Amino acid sequence: MDRRAKIVLGALALVILGIIITEIFRPRPINWSASYTSTDKIPYGCYVLYNELADLFTSSEIELVTQNLYEKLIELNSEETSNYMFINNFIYFDEQETNQLLSYVERGNTVFIAANDFGGYLSDTLNIRVQSDYSVQEKEAKIDLTHQNFVKDSFSFSRGMLHSHFISIDTLNSTVLGHIAFTRSNPLDNEPDENIRKPNFIKTNFGEGSFFLNTTPQAFTNYYMLNGNEDYVAHTYSYVSDSKLYWDEYKKSGRVIVTSPMRFVLNQVELKWAYYLTVVGLILFVLFKGKREQRIIPIIKPLENSSVEFARTVGSLYHQNKDYTDLVHKKLTYFLAYLRNRFHIDTQNINEKTIRELSARSGKNATETKELIEFILILKNKNERTEQDSIILNKKITKFKS
Repeated sequence: MDRRAKIVLGALALVILGIIITEIFRPRPINWSASYTSTDKIPYGCYVLYNELADLFTSSEIELVTQNLYEKLIELNSEETSNYMFINNFIYFDEQETNQLLSYVERGNTVFIAANDFGGYLSDTLNIRVQSDYSVQEKEAKIDLTHQNFVKDSFSFSRGMLHSHFISIDTLNSTVLGHIAFTRSNPLDNEPDENIRKPNFIKTNFGEGSFFLNTTPQAFTNYYMLNGNEDYVAHTYSYVSDSKLYWDEYKKSGRVIVTSPMRFVLNQVELKWAYYLTVVGLILFVLFKGKREQRIIPIIKPLENSSVEFARTVGSLYHQNKDYTDLVHKKLTYFLAYLRNRFHIDTQNINEKTIRELSARSGKNATETKELIEFILILKNKNERTEQDSIILNKKITKFKS
């Protein structure tokens, strides 16, 4: 590769690196999509509200429900009084879910729903109608409550409001708990703006229980909970009894839905784990199978131990020269070093104490140890050593070490 090609590739790599760094540190745009899930921290999520429920319902056990409403209501204890809470931009219950929900409330339980629309089956049963006033330009809406303790409080909402309100309710079984006030524009009809004030929060009795229906779910999101309207939520929840609370996480616009063809398998716990174990097993099989069938690894012979050959060579040199004095001297030196390192014996001054310590520490017979030491002292005092001295010394040392 020539110099010019290297410069071009380097410049291209720098450009790609710059793009990656820019994307990493570029501020992310705010996600204004409707989520209403308990884990989303985006403006229209319900992370703040869900984490404040324990303070709003101090005596209540709070349970997060991620399964279908029909299945959850069937397994609930019919003798236990509880609250069920739904918050989403649109709530739809099918016929079976509606029947189970009505039966649940009829037994004396409470259902709180905040949504812009409540679906056909439930609306027909409770005899309610909801309307939303859409406008191109977002305008401020005022929300208040009818209770005498809250009548002086008014809360402002502007962004994301659909101005949903009730246009028809069952006056025999329903009580208006709050209103929404806004300005309706009629630009096409060339008519002046119209000030509207309609119910947005009602209580509907059904059997021994009650439905609390609110048409402004946006008020319960992070955006308004953190912008000074948290008191509206607290006032609204003051109507709900302080008993066990079920928070619905299933009917949410932001709920993560599995779109994989394997969604049925992944939604069943037993099948999901069987699938995962199968995948892991196949991966392990491929890894170990591939490992066994790789090319043959050549056998590398270990290095030969040449110490024995070296000792034989040195021994033959001494044998040829017949220098037994030097040979015995070296054997004595190595053996005394062995005693110092192995048994920590002082070999500078060898005496009776040395013999007793060596016998005790080596576990050898005192007589045998004494003969060895005395023979060593004799050899050290001799000026010349013979071949027979070397042989006897080697035998005694070998016997002592064995």
